[in-house]
Amino acid sequence: MKRRIAGLLTVCFCLLLLLSACSKRTAVKDDSPFIYCLNGDRTGLIKVNYEVKSNDPLQAAEAMLKELAKPSEDIDYTAPIPKGVKVNTCKLEGELLYLDFNGRYTDIPPLEEKLVRAAVVQSLIRIEGISVLWISVDGEDLRDSEGQILGYQNEDDFVQNTGSSLNSYQTGTLTLYFANETGDKLTEQHMDVKYSSNMSKEKLIVEKLMKGPKKNAGYPTINPAVSLLGVTIKDGICYVNLDDEFLTGGVDVKPEITIYSIVNSLVEGTTASKVQITVNGEKNISYKDAVDLTQPLQRDMGWVENAEEE
Repeated sequence: MKRRIAGLLTVCFCLLLLLSACSKRTAVKDDSPFIYCLNGDRTGLIKVNYEVKSNDPLQAAEAMLKELAKPSEDIDYTAPIPKGVKVNTCKLEGELLYLDFNGRYTDIPPLEEKLVRAAVVQSLIRIEGISVLWISVDGEDLRDSEGQILGYQNEDDFVQNTGSSLNSYQTGTLTLYFANETGDKLTEQHMDVKYSSNMSKEKLIVEKLMKGPKKNAGYPTINPAVSLLGVTIKDGICYVNLDDEFLTGGVDVKPEITIYSIVNSLVEGTTASKVQITVNGEKNISYKDAVDLTQPLQRDMGWVENAEEE
């Protein structure tokens, strides 16, 4: 009798362990809805089961933000948004979600902040009707370690494997277009790069164009004083947002050379087929009274030396 009871207890114990394992929120199936949280030691991301219950994207975002700040009862993951960090405002315009945190956000250590932001952004854009975020802190646009405004953010800004650190690097070769000596044509340049895995390819391309070509290999097409406010790809269009310094020119090249340096390089190196250039978010403009920027632009190889027009 005692053996039978002991056997039953063993079976019950095993069943409890099995049910506990099955109920773990980190046991996310391929087709299950989820959010991103931080792992136990806050060095990487981990998927956690979570179902969006509202069809209204703003309401769904507000509910998800509460979940992302809710303390975890599971040792396998921790809430991305730390204690004390609050959401001041959450506003949706089109598919762009503006998210403003309180000042405690700046207390988050730099490496952990990248993970927190990655979890928040990649979770919220999973909501239908939200495709990109703009984050601020007490009304001030969030900036990177170099003081540059981070601007628009989506999943392309956080390229990493779930559960890994955002500190890894990858290498590649970019095809960039800079100006020729007379500034009336583009020259093709191949540049080997090593870059952080949490930087999107489109952002890398624009930043490399802004830094200029290799020595004795072409001439700059963008004024180095210009600031990149944001770059993201949606539905095959790469949206590049620059500050108003861009409109002053500042480089001795034809206006078309500056524009198609950006357009051709991005279409060549990313999944985008067109490029929409904006200035401070405004697209109803003309660059140097020569190039209409009100609509997305396609690649134009007619501006490239020794290239066949498409």
